[in-house]
Amino acid sequence: MTTELIDAINADATGEDLAKLPLPTHYRAAFLRKEEINIFEGVPSAERDPSRSLHVDMVPMPELAPDEAVIAVMASSINYNTVWSSLFEPVPTFDFLKRLGRSHNLWNRRHDLDYHVLGSDASGIIVRVGSAVRNWNIGDRVTIHCNYVDDQDPSSHDDSMLAAEQRIWGFETNFGGLADFAIVKANQIMPKPAHLTWEEAAINPLCNSTSYRMIVSKNGAHMTQGQVVLIWGATGGIGSYAVQYVLNGGGIPVGVVSSPRKAALLRAMGCEYIIDRSANGYQFWKDENTQDETEWRRFGTDIRALVGEDPDIVFEHPGRETMGASVYVAKRGGLIMTCAATSGYRIEYDNRHLWMKLKSIKASHFANYRESYEANKLIAKGMVQPVLSATYELEQVGEAVSVVRANLHEGKVAIRCLSPENGLGISDPDFRARVGEDKITLFERFARDKTMEG
Repeated sequence: MTTELIDAINADATGEDLAKLPLPTHYRAAFLRKEEINIFEGVPSAERDPSRSLHVDMVPMPELAPDEAVIAVMASSINYNTVWSSLFEPVPTFDFLKRLGRSHNLWNRRHDLDYHVLGSDASGIIVRVGSAVRNWNIGDRVTIHCNYVDDQDPSSHDDSMLAAEQRIWGFETNFGGLADFAIVKANQIMPKPAHLTWEEAAINPLCNSTSYRMIVSKNGAHMTQGQVVLIWGATGGIGSYAVQYVLNGGGIPVGVVSSPRKAALLRAMGCEYIIDRSANGYQFWKDENTQDETEWRRFGTDIRALVGEDPDIVFEHPGRETMGASVYVAKRGGLIMTCAATSGYRIEYDNRHLWMKLKSIKASHFANYRESYEANKLIAKGMVQPVLSATYELEQVGEAVSVVRANLHEGKVAIRCLSPENGLGISDPDFRARVGEDKITLFERFARDKTMEG
């Protein structure tokens, strides 16, 4: 698809020039079809193919609400909520859109459609703003976080993640970031880090903000110097940011990975203490119904052999597969910070190890606007690095989702939308040089160079 507006965007037109050009009536997007929610009926979860449910085609441009902006999406990324969405698990996302459509807010009714445009990350350029948007202008280069909340709702003004109508954009709402254009609320917008490419900037908001809240924020673990933090999936999307926050904050990360290659990447990030699950062969479950406490003990012994003590904090997100072990290995009085459940959301643990040792489980879900903004500032200052390992074109979204689902990647996977090629979007090359190309591109170079091991 080509339009005068898209050509102007890629030619770095000014905001004044962009404002004069009409929006397209339709745009390219990756979406699900409501009529297909039963296409995987009877198919085991492991055998479901996301490329069957994900479509890339033209969809209508929705009307813009006063507190919203239209973003020309240069790049987006794949998060695990897109994996779930594409498999229609645990429920079809059209259930979310139906509930949103019943809202008293007339603008929310736009979302309840027979298609669902996915995607919870984006970097791009503002091409339209609603009449109530005050702090952002057409032409601004931005990134988008996924906390979708009504800022006129009183329940959103202590911690907006506790808002009665809080949702995740592009998962529980429509018009997400896996598209050439996206509709976002003004309170989702953040400045794009000037030294990063479109792809490098697009991958950060969801996972970086999530890890910031879990590790740094008072709403999470509020980690202090010297604390030991066990991090599952330490080279994955949220895990790789968690490692950086623990190191930056003076903590001691113990990274858990699933291969020697990922262990090598973790060492390159500066993480000294590493557990390779593949080498140690932990079997936390005897069968699908019975956990093995002797394996929890072996795991805890290995952690103490590395750092001399039990973890103060466990950064827990796999869910069912690991929660029993996480509760067991946390120190007396320790904290298990949990979000997501990529291995299953019906968890089991031995409550004796929780209550008798005064441990705590604390839930976390994404981040509020302040937390997201602070996390984004740390990216912009070069203190936290993007973890981009691969970039796909929008037409390849099914393949990219399959890669993330199978855990065949490190860090994050980007999707290029309107950006015509990789590597564009850098507006401060001098600062990029000061931060260091080797730091910024570590994950991408590691993914390309199979010799970077050991």
